Amino acid sequence: MSDTLMLTVATRLDDRGEIMRLTLTSDGTLPEVTAGAHIDLAVETAEGPVWRQYSLAGDPADRTTWTLGILREQNGRGGSAALHDGLKAGDTIRVEGPRNHFGLDDSATDTVLFGGGIGVTPMLAMGHELHAKGAPFTLHYATRSAERTAFLDLIDTLPFKDNVVLHHDDGAGAAPIDLARDMPAPAKGTHVYVCGPEGFMDWIIGAAEAAGHDSHNIHREYFSADVDTGGDAFEVVCEQSGLTVTVGPDDTIAKALAKAGLKIEVKCEEGICGTCVTDVLDGEIDHRDQFLTEEEREDGDQICACCSRAKSGRLVLDI
Repeated sequence: MSDTLMLTVATRLDDRGEIMRLTLTSDGTLPEVTAGAHIDLAVETAEGPVWRQYSLAGDPADRTTWTLGILREQNGRGGSAALHDGLKAGDTIRVEGPRNHFGLDDSATDTVLFGGGIGVTPMLAMGHELHAKGAPFTLHYATRSAERTAFLDLIDTLPFKDNVVLHHDDGAGAAPIDLARDMPAPAKGTHVYVCGPEGFMDWIIGAAEAAGHDSHNIHREYFSADVDTGGDAFEVVCEQSGLTVTVGPDDTIAKALAKAGLKIEVKCEEGICGTCVTDVLDGEIDHRDQFLTEEEREDGDQICACCSRAKSGRLVLDI
C-alpha cells in the first residue's frame, strides 16, 4: 500500500494547451523521489471518487514542492475535468505515492527523451536529474503548435534549457520531429525514453525498434490507453484464499473478484499504472495492458487484473 498524504495546492497556473500546472506542498518535507515518479490523486467526480495518476515534473532534489501538469482530457473519464473545474490554490488534496516504474537507467552513457504534449512532464524531471549528474542527454518536446505548448516560461529558466529541442507539428517556429535525424543510433549505452499520446508513443517506439535499439534500452510510460477488456469467459482460482470465480465476457478479473468479496487494489483501470499487478501461478495470459514489458509478458507470471484476461480457460492467481 502506498503512503497517503494530504497536500496543499500552493499555486495553480492555467497554461497553454488546456494544461493546468500545480505546485503541491506539505507541512513538512516531502518524500524522496527520483525522476520518472508519479503520484495518485484522489478525485471527486459526478460518478464518485476515482484515482488518477500524474507524473512529477519538477526537480526531484526539491523536497519542498511537487510540480504537476494536468491536461484536460476532452474525451476522458471525468477525472481531469473535475480537477480543472474544482481545484484552486489553497485546496487540500489526498495523494498516494510516490511510485516510480519509469526511472532513469544509471548505466546509460547517452539518454534521448521524447515527450509528446503532456508527456513532457516526466521528461522535465529527468532533465533535472541528468543535468545534476552531468550526464549527456537531449529532450525532444513535441506539440501541435507553439500556441498549445505549455511550460515554455519554465523551460526558458531551466539550467538545461539548451538540451531541450522544441518541435511543432505545424512547423511554425520549430520543425516537427524527424526521426531520421532525431532518433539516436543504437548503442549499448544509449537509452531512449518516450511518454505522450498513445499514437505518438507507438511511432517513437516503432522507430527505435526499427533502428535496432535493444528492447531493454527503450523505456515508455503511457498516460492513457484505449483498452478492450471484453472477451470469452474464463475461470480464476485464487490459490491462497481458496476462492474460485468466473470472469464473464464483460467483467474484469478485479471486478469479478470484488463481487465475490476479494478486493484487488485498482487505480487507473486501463493497464497503465501497475497498481493491480498480480502474480500468476498457472494458465496462459491474454495481456491487454501497457504496463508490463515484453520480457515480463513472456515470463507469463504477472497480470494486470484491471484489464487483462486469459487465453486459457483457467488462471491460477497467487492471492
